[in-house]
Amino acid sequence: MSKAGLMSSPICLVENVNGSLSVYKQAIEFLSRINEPVVVVSVVGLYRTGKSYLMNRLAGQQSGFALGNTIESKTKGIWMWCVPHPKIEGHTLVLLDTEGLGDVAKGDSKNDSWIFCLAVLLSSTLVYNSRGTIDNSAVEKLHYVVELTEQIKIRSTEAAVDEEEEEDCKFVQFFPSFTWVVRDFTLELEIDGKSVTEDEYLEFALQLKKGVGKKASDYNLPRQCIRNYFPSPRKCFVFPSPASPQNMTRLESLHERDLVPDFLQVTGHFCDHIFHNSVVKTVKGGHRVTGKLLGHLVEIYVNTIKSGKVPCLENAVVALANLENQTAVQEALKAYQIGMEKVKNKFPVGVDDISLEHQKFSSLATAEFMKRSFKDEKGKYVNKLREDIDMYYVGLLQENEMASERKCRDLLKNLFSDMNKRLQDGEYSKSGGYELYCRDRDAVVEQYRREPKKGVSSEAVLNEFLNERGPEAKSILYMDTKLTENDRKIEEQKEKNALLEQKFKEEEEKRIESERMMQAEKERQQDQMRQMQEKFNKELEQQQQEMDRAIESKLMEREEMIKKNMKEKADLLNEEITNLKKEKENSGGFMKEYVMPFVGALKEILPSVLKYRVLMKGLKK
Repeated sequence: MSKAGLMSSPICLVENVNGSLSVYKQAIEFLSRINEPVVVVSVVGLYRTGKSYLMNRLAGQQSGFALGNTIESKTKGIWMWCVPHPKIEGHTLVLLDTEGLGDVAKGDSKNDSWIFCLAVLLSSTLVYNSRGTIDNSAVEKLHYVVELTEQIKIRSTEAAVDEEEEEDCKFVQFFPSFTWVVRDFTLELEIDGKSVTEDEYLEFALQLKKGVGKKASDYNLPRQCIRNYFPSPRKCFVFPSPASPQNMTRLESLHERDLVPDFLQVTGHFCDHIFHNSVVKTVKGGHRVTGKLLGHLVEIYVNTIKSGKVPCLENAVVALANLENQTAVQEALKAYQIGMEKVKNKFPVGVDDISLEHQKFSSLATAEFMKRSFKDEKGKYVNKLREDIDMYYVGLLQENEMASERKCRDLLKNLFSDMNKRLQDGEYSKSGGYELYCRDRDAVVEQYRREPKKGVSSEAVLNEFLNERGPEAKSILYMDTKLTENDRKIEEQKEKNALLEQKFKEEEEKRIESERMMQAEKERQQDQMRQMQEKFNKELEQQQQEMDRAIESKLMEREEMIKKNMKEKADLLNEEITNLKKEKENSGGFMKEYVMPFVGALKEILPSVLKYRVLMKGLKK
């Protein structure tokens, strides 16, 4: 992470004042400067359970997030700490410490629900922090999970009841990985007299009870929700108490030597797990999130909650894509313009020079756009970029043409200066003057043609110039007493033929330039099609990876249900797996049936558009 991304201490991201959430602008401004992918780890849990200490350790610091030493909750809202990722170069680790859930001073449990909801929506890994054991009471305290389907929607459409149930099983595609941390754990990790791992302990605590009665249903509901929404494998870490009771009140100032060795060992394992297994934050569709995009996401979700509406993953992605795609167009156009400055400074240049540079920097601009853009399924923004580049290019063609005209006119004026003096001195107004005039004029034209770097208007300006001097030549011709009437007629015809030949040279110059420009445009267009196809293929791959993770998680859940002889649950999971596989196949169909025909149609549209804009406006007067 660049120096601009260094954060020496945490700052508030989402303020919680009198039960109302609002975004802290300075935090968003900070995120806007991070263009690296972000791994986002959120910690949630009951207040005064030591969440902040864990986050400080992930930041590689002893202090940072406020710990406090009283029963009063220290963290209000959501606080953020951005640090360079310790294991992945070019990535930023974003740590989000949320205010304690169940703080009696707040009074409004709805507020807790929205804090929990935001932690889920913003993170790629969710750490739930609790104390003691994972018993029924601990699971019931995680009742916020049960409310998630009421507080988060996947699609923007008004879903019917059956669609809502179907949506319920899809949260696993988009929700963060789940890690349960148990603090001050004093029991032996044993089940029925056999030693178990921490993960097995968690899965045992999340086992479902057989039966259909209210008691079984109430017991199963939070467990079923955790299983439904958070992908397997879920992780668990059990921590012993970090220090003696008298030292617990000054945990922040303790040295490592004052902490219990077992506590330090588990802390090390926990941090290693987060560093190596937490993935980059993605949004629906699998697009990787940068710091800048994360800032936009925070604003979108908090503003939605403030307006009384339910955050929707699909709406957020659409809003995010529109913001990012607009910026992508601006940045890509800027890259093109900066690239073309070098050739602009050399005006006038030949058609090959300008068209090859145009081709090169158009390709670069498209690549820049593709890096940042996503979900541009109708090609609205890539078309906008193409139009903006074409308009700018037409302007450059016109500037180049005018520069060429100025240079050619100035050159002809200088080259003809001697002839003009002879005209004034009357050297051509005598017998044999016309022959002398023609010899001098032909020598000047030859010298003009030998002059390099005249640009695209060389023959056109010469044609215009010779036509303008036509009456002058005719006058000298008729004043020359050496010539007979018949000689004059022959020479007059020669003049006409010479002007026709010059006109032909001008047309030939334009034709060759047009062909070269169209060839360069064709190659540019093919390059753009290739980049678009690569981009669509990448987005399809991201979507399918998203589906694969969900399918894999559901398969693991199904195996668990089969082991426990819970046939009904296993059958339901079978149905969910089948639906997810169908959806995965259809996502590929969408790309083939909708996106690729659009790319094909674009191939037909581009040449005629470019021919009109670039050639007609740029080369014809």
